[in-house]
Amino acid sequence: MPKYFYKAKNRSGKLIEGSVDAASAEKAADFLMQNNLAVIEVGERLDDYRSFLKNISFLNKVKSKELVVFFRQMAVMIDANIPIVRGLRIFSQQTESDYLKEIITEVANEVEGGQSLSSAMSMFPNTFSDFYVNIIMSGETSGRLSEVMNYVADQKEKDYDLESKIRGAMVYPSFIVSVLLVVGFIIIAFVIPNLAKVLSESGAQLPWITRALLSLSGFVSMFWWLVLLLFFGAIAAWLAFIKTPQGEHIKDSLKINIPVFGKIWRHIYIVRICRSFATLVRGGVPISQSLSVIKGVVGNVVFEGIIQDAIKSVDEGNQISESFASNKNVPIIVVQMISVGENSGKLEEVLEKSADFYSREIDNTVRNLSNLIEPIIMIVLGLAVGLFVAAVILPMWQLSASF
Repeated sequence: MPKYFYKAKNRSGKLIEGSVDAASAEKAADFLMQNNLAVIEVGERLDDYRSFLKNISFLNKVKSKELVVFFRQMAVMIDANIPIVRGLRIFSQQTESDYLKEIITEVANEVEGGQSLSSAMSMFPNTFSDFYVNIIMSGETSGRLSEVMNYVADQKEKDYDLESKIRGAMVYPSFIVSVLLVVGFIIIAFVIPNLAKVLSESGAQLPWITRALLSLSGFVSMFWWLVLLLFFGAIAAWLAFIKTPQGEHIKDSLKINIPVFGKIWRHIYIVRICRSFATLVRGGVPISQSLSVIKGVVGNVVFEGIIQDAIKSVDEGNQISESFASNKNVPIIVVQMISVGENSGKLEEVLEKSADFYSREIDNTVRNLSNLIEPIIMIVLGLAVGLFVAAVILPMWQLSASF
């Protein structure tokens, strides 16, 4: 267990400082109050390297693949009638992730202390989201915990494969755009100034496009540090802006409406909604509660608004499909299939088929992404090269024609 330091006063008002082992700061405070101490401050002691790393957020992230392995191994051990606490401790000894090992150890301690597995997982929301907590809770209630864990591992594996394909598809366009920006900056900052000397000494009348390029080059070569400062400042400002509610909405709206990639992102969110919804329905989680969980894991505020409207519709006694039908971001085929599922009592099967269909659509689009992007890249490259040629070659041609 982690060690927490505390400041507290005893009954006589004397200040006492010390440390106590506890599963959380709250439990440490409860322990102190049970011993007739008035708690002033409770915090985790940062007296070792691991505790220091624990406070660095980007290092404290469990990989999707590690969660897949966790759920898969736990399902196998539960099927083999190994007690949950023992299974958790076996996994904590096997995993290579120190951070995940600490989490699973704490979960095991909580379960050993009388908590349910889902309640223990809920103490670590950054690792086990509401989606996992609710589906595990449904498995505990129905007695199908191993089946639910296997199903969660399957769905998480599919999500991991999808994320890997998207990241792989983004490598090519990202590389091209990065190279284009770097080469453009080098040409404008270092190549054009040398050319400007030749053109100015000739005394020839320069076209407007050449004068504009020379002015831009002169500014960049003289104030390159300001250009870089503005560039990175704009990135920092954008990252800060998208953390605000308005900025997040603008970012997510752009995400699903940009050419080519907007369609992919819309389909990703549809797959995420349908797959998560099917998993929760299969686990026996009520419709309204399932929608609330999905709202927290979908990852886009535009679709969160769509799901919120669906929750209101369900609470008012209406069907989910009626709410989805009024939004253009939900494909008609999904609305129709959900309507059929609601009316036939086969909502889970319909949602799974919808998720599979759009997963294949994403695969096909990603597979052909290079073919879709290449024309756009060629047009951008052609315009950039064309402007550069017109600005540089045209005055040289006029200069040679004057002799």
